[in-house]
Amino acid sequence: MNFIDIHTHILHGVDDGASDLEQSLAMASAAYRDGVKSLVATPHVIKGVFENSREKILKNVANLNYCLKYSGIKMTILPGAEYYLEPDLPKRLAAGELLTMNDNGHYLLVELPATIIPEYTDQIFYDIQLQGVTPIIAHPERNAVLMQKPILLNEWANRGILAQVTTTSINGGFGREVKKKALLFLQTGSAQIVASDGHDARKRAPVFYDAFMEIEHFWGMDIACKLTYDNPERIVNGKRINQPKTEKTMQIWKQYLQRLRTALG
Repeated sequence: MNFIDIHTHILHGVDDGASDLEQSLAMASAAYRDGVKSLVATPHVIKGVFENSREKILKNVANLNYCLKYSGIKMTILPGAEYYLEPDLPKRLAAGELLTMNDNGHYLLVELPATIIPEYTDQIFYDIQLQGVTPIIAHPERNAVLMQKPILLNEWANRGILAQVTTTSINGGFGREVKKKALLFLQTGSAQIVASDGHDARKRAPVFYDAFMEIEHFWGMDIACKLTYDNPERIVNGKRINQPKTEKTMQIWKQYLQRLRTALG
């Protein structure tokens, strides 16, 4: 396999991910054994909590790549960040303060609050898109509002906003309801990427194979490869992802949910 993981917390000592270099190397080794060929380091950036500047992230990525080469681990770390949704994100982007995926200026990973969708969310996404950058919503299946109103993610998808679901969600690690929503978002095309959101080398490791096999079981090899390799590769290379229009009607969504309930038992 040649998975590309666009969402990891592999940089040590910068957020709630890897605590030291040893754990960073263990995460990279686990990913390599699982068939991952490259990882995007996306540390949290949250004002007053994780103050990770663009320059700091780029420096830490370079240092980790050096350590990986010295340790003989065949893994490439690419730069990125996971930005908490805050009102001034577009302004910071325009000022050159934010780090896009692989620093290519095309995609920005954004994390929603866990329990709400702020009223300014639509405007922030719109202002980011006006700058030629596509927002990627991290793990929407774990947002409380989107779990209750999944069609909202569909509406964003039809506006060209991408979404990334987590391998652990697909595997059921966050519970049955989160798994249902993750599969629903993939089924309807509201989410277009699968990534690990890896935080350590054991419980939340940056691994793909089990989730890949789950996707392959539901939709076949071509879709599994598209979600775990093809689309992530286009993102890190700054290329456009072709997004078909997704189903809009609530009736269609209810049908998808019923099919998933039947399939999952």
